Amino acid sequence: MKRIILFLMTNIAIMLVLSITLSLLGVDSILAENGSDLNIQSLVILSGVIGFGGSFISLFISKWMAKRMTGAVVIKQPATKTEKWLIHTVEKQAKIVGIKMPEVAIFPSEEMNAFATGASKNNALVAVSQGLLNNMAQGEIEAVLGHEMSHIANGDMVTLTLIQGVVNTFVVFLSRIVGHIVDRVILKNDRGHGIGYFVTVMISQVVLSILASTIVMYFSRKREYVADTGGADLAGHQNMISALKRLAQKEPEALPEQLAAFGIGEKTKKGFSHLWASHPPIESRIEALEARARNKNR
Repeated sequence: MKRIILFLMTNIAIMLVLSITLSLLGVDSILAENGSDLNIQSLVILSGVIGFGGSFISLFISKWMAKRMTGAVVIKQPATKTEKWLIHTVEKQAKIVGIKMPEVAIFPSEEMNAFATGASKNNALVAVSQGLLNNMAQGEIEAVLGHEMSHIANGDMVTLTLIQGVVNTFVVFLSRIVGHIVDRVILKNDRGHGIGYFVTVMISQVVLSILASTIVMYFSRKREYVADTGGADLAGHQNMISALKRLAQKEPEALPEQLAAFGIGEKTKKGFSHLWASHPPIESRIEALEARARNKNR
């Protein structure tokens, strides 16, 4: 809750500064002179509602969506030794990191993958693929579970949702400012919103959304390194490194977009497209863990 309040206050402060800056630059005066009745303060509020609304709705229904998108089945009564071990391992790790026991699920995929999601660290879901259970050693699976549990304990789902909300707010706000300028100042339209406004808003929103997503993905990549160290602390550096090397042999297919940032990995993106990758290259993650292990052994 503190994290949500902090980000909300930060977003409000940023938008107020932006609103004041635009006023000082005379943007609102230019629009008024060209017949625009745009109220920047009202637009700030509208942008915040739209920007955060979708992000928070996605967060609150994230477990429900994840189960349906992946076919994940929650283990309610463990029926096999593997299921019993999974429940026991997650329960042990939950106590270590200080969170409530999350739901544990298995989803039907031959790819080696896993993910965590949920509205909060005490209302979460950890899921592993059948392919991961079939192809990884027990210590490696434990490390992957530790990686996902670290995402939960660190509040990464909430953090990325709030960052997404902030950038969404800016996208909504700036795209409409650009639309008004094009419509009223450039096209000299003085009768409501013309076609120039709507076309410009749509184009601006697409372009700004693509650019803004690089910010979200940057933070996502940083959180992966932190989650890797969490997995290493919970299951041992060698197990975490071994799990990543196993993934490197056959990089996992991407999870549904809403879950991609919280999977254990994704296919490496080359060149410029790396800016839109939710995960760092597996090789870089392995190097970071190996360096950390060497430093701890000194």
